[in-house]
Amino acid sequence: MLSRRQFSQGFAAALAGASLVGCSAKSASAPASATAATGAGTHTSFGPLKQIEAGLVNIGYAEAGPADGPAVILLHGWPYDIHSYVDVAPALAAAGYRVIVPYLRGYGTTRFLSDKTFRNAQQSAVALDIIALMDALKINRAVLGGFDWGARTADVIAALWPERCKALVSVSGYLITNLKANLQPLPPAAELGWWYQYYFATERGVLGYRQNSHDFNKLIWKIASPKWNFDDATFDRTAASFDNPDHVDIVIHNYRWRLSLAPGEPQYDQLEQKLAGSPVITVPTITIASDFDGAAADGAAYRKQFPGKYEHRILKNIGHNVPQEAPQDFTKAIIDVDRF
Repeated sequence: MLSRRQFSQGFAAALAGASLVGCSAKSASAPASATAATGAGTHTSFGPLKQIEAGLVNIGYAEAGPADGPAVILLHGWPYDIHSYVDVAPALAAAGYRVIVPYLRGYGTTRFLSDKTFRNAQQSAVALDIIALMDALKINRAVLGGFDWGARTADVIAALWPERCKALVSVSGYLITNLKANLQPLPPAAELGWWYQYYFATERGVLGYRQNSHDFNKLIWKIASPKWNFDDATFDRTAASFDNPDHVDIVIHNYRWRLSLAPGEPQYDQLEQKLAGSPVITVPTITIASDFDGAAADGAAYRKQFPGKYEHRILKNIGHNVPQEAPQDFTKAIIDVDRF
């Protein structure tokens, strides 16, 4: 999910208030009223999903809108899936965009092409999946939007391959991982918010997540979005994506790698060295903060990482899953950043 500081701030706020129980090809510059057609919970499913080989994986993805429309790629995080965009995608399609919503490696119908491929979830490897997807779909440039792992992945692409990213919407701002910085301890209250990553660092945590992924992830939803009254059907639609045979391995490697407890792969070392330098993102960007970000919601901590055309938006009474909780706001951000 997010950085240590951001999750801990959201976690502390959640503890105070949460119970832990249980389309035509018109131009992209559509009027703002185009976002009014879709509210949270309006849609429950996409059309038939598609599959395509892209790099090391066969990626499952939803597609909406005209094939010749300007491309938008929307990226989910953990423990979420493509249904975070189930209301955003049709609204953008109605505005004339070609919308692609892929399952990340380890989720849904995305599968590794080889049983011998290391189940790697370091940030550069996940980002390269999306570059490969763009190549396979013959998309040269796209507006990228994401939250959680999806925001990190979009940030990485915008930083390393800006020629492929027309514009960016990033929930919680600049999330590129710096492994050295992650080794530094935080105050005890802040460390509390990282409990699940410490749990995943143990073999007990691996077994526990494998046996209880449904209930574990539902708990994370409640902690991360304490004011979002999602129903069981909404969660279960996403929970089906956790049945992917590589899901546990991908999740565990992601968090262990970020704690420097699991190695990445040598072929990504050069990219990770670039990312360790906290490269700036120069493409037009809108960052979004919510209640989840706590004291970091003003975006001041990462403002300098976006020296180009930039805007920061703060959503009140919204948790971590911004596109599903506030689809109109997220849709508007995509349309607006494309006009920058």
